[in-house]
Amino acid sequence: MAKRLCAILGASGVVSQRLQQRLVNHPWFELVAICGGPDTAGKPLNSIDWKLEQQRPDIAEITVLNLADNKICKQLLELGVSIVFSAIPSEIAQDVEPMLAESGFAVFSNASAYRRVDGIPLVIAEINPQHMEHFAVDGLPIACSTNCTLIPTAMPLAPINKLLGIKSLTMRSEQALSGGGWRLLFDEKALAGSVDPEIPDEARKTASELRYIFGETVDQPSRKNPKSSVHIANASIDTDFVCNRVSRKDGHHVFVTAKLLNPTTLAEVKMLISSFHAIPQLLNLPSAPTNPIQLVETIDTSKHLWADGETFPQQVEPSKDLRAGMAITVGNLQLIEPDVISFEAYSHNTIRGAAGGVVLLAELALNEGYLD
Repeated sequence: MAKRLCAILGASGVVSQRLQQRLVNHPWFELVAICGGPDTAGKPLNSIDWKLEQQRPDIAEITVLNLADNKICKQLLELGVSIVFSAIPSEIAQDVEPMLAESGFAVFSNASAYRRVDGIPLVIAEINPQHMEHFAVDGLPIACSTNCTLIPTAMPLAPINKLLGIKSLTMRSEQALSGGGWRLLFDEKALAGSVDPEIPDEARKTASELRYIFGETVDQPSRKNPKSSVHIANASIDTDFVCNRVSRKDGHHVFVTAKLLNPTTLAEVKMLISSFHAIPQLLNLPSAPTNPIQLVETIDTSKHLWADGETFPQQVEPSKDLRAGMAITVGNLQLIEPDVISFEAYSHNTIRGAAGGVVLLAELALNEGYLD
């Protein structure tokens, strides 16, 4: 397979730099362009402050292109770019992503601007890959990854919902500083423990996205996108979510209780979670962990961050190991009543919850022929 040439929107943010890690040695994609704002445009990429703990990957000399330049589409086309990974703020993505899509680029977005817009797939690759069937069918070739908090919440629930059904959920999160951007990640007070726990609108967004990805396509016009004939009917799940920030650098930890539609046993729930595999695993996609969920007795946030589907590596080179940080760890699984379960789950928010998740989505799209 010839590599597809790609670009990243965003040069200096945490997610952009995670994308640089994941694309520098990717077997299917080749990074040839970075597009940035006024603070980075025109600068050599290697002159921009590197904000991740791991060493900067050895990327060929690249000068950051100006995302605001009215010739940006022409510049990317001349470079042979066909795929764009977006790691820019939603208020910028609102205008930039459709502009690029209209010029023929396939856009895979980590921004929230077009999440839950019918006709633009919002996908967790293991949970609702069938929604990629809507990619560019009625409109623009844009696909979105989900909120980072949704990943540890939804992944363990997917096999349970499929077999037993879910009536209602409560979720409380403890979310890492990196989820708030690099400035918060480097804030000395936040690192020392003085961090505002409030994350405005996070709980509502996470709950809305969960119902959407667990929803089904219905045969009626879209309610949100007049250009699309696709409509996703939300799953009927009652939710009570509370999202908090904590002074941990990386890793989102969630505490979930689910009321089921059908009774079960602890053994059955353990079997459903530990044996869960989906299309990315069957296709052996480069970023897909062998086991998307790793079941443990108790979660250790210091040891389980880089779950790779089989082990919990402690020394990781993300630019070489695409599966490290891509699995979800589940622990403290309990059967409270025959139809009530509880568990904790933990995932790497800037890997599986952001850059890794959106690259996996592009791998799925390419392998399944959506980019032909």
